[in-house]
Amino acid sequence: MSLKEQITEDMKTAMRAKDSVRLGTIRLLLAAAKQKEVDERVVLDDTAMVAIVDKLIKQRKDSIAAFTLADRKDLADKEATEITVLEVYLPKRLSADEVSAEVRTIVAELATELGRAVGSTDMGKVMGAVKTRLAGKAEMGQVSAAVKAVLAE
Repeated sequence: MSLKEQITEDMKTAMRAKDSVRLGTIRLLLAAAKQKEVDERVVLDDTAMVAIVDKLIKQRKDSIAAFTLADRKDLADKEATEITVLEVYLPKRLSADEVSAEVRTIVAELATELGRAVGSTDMGKVMGAVKTRLAGKAEMGQVSAAVKAVLAE
């Protein structure tokens, strides 16, 4: 069963259970997926669905920060609840050590491919390679920090 099908089934389950918070969040997720499909005229695979979930979680985290600054705990709590619903659809995340090890492997492969040592000027090339391999498996902020640390060595 694809991730999109699983999300649709979870929406039906939330409807039957009359879980309005979960249902609303899942509907937002499916609406974002449908919008992407219509805009780009494609059928989304699991990787694209994970990217959408990641994007929605990032939006919720930004909203929590704004609501906290505005002293709106009620709205921040609502966003946090939505994050917990969305996180169910993400694959297991890599730990910081696993991300660092993966980045080192990618940098070594890139150095072999380029035929020279990879330095801080190659940050874009490294990030491009890392994003394709670690998409959905790690938070990109954490990945970026690991790339900077490896390139600084």
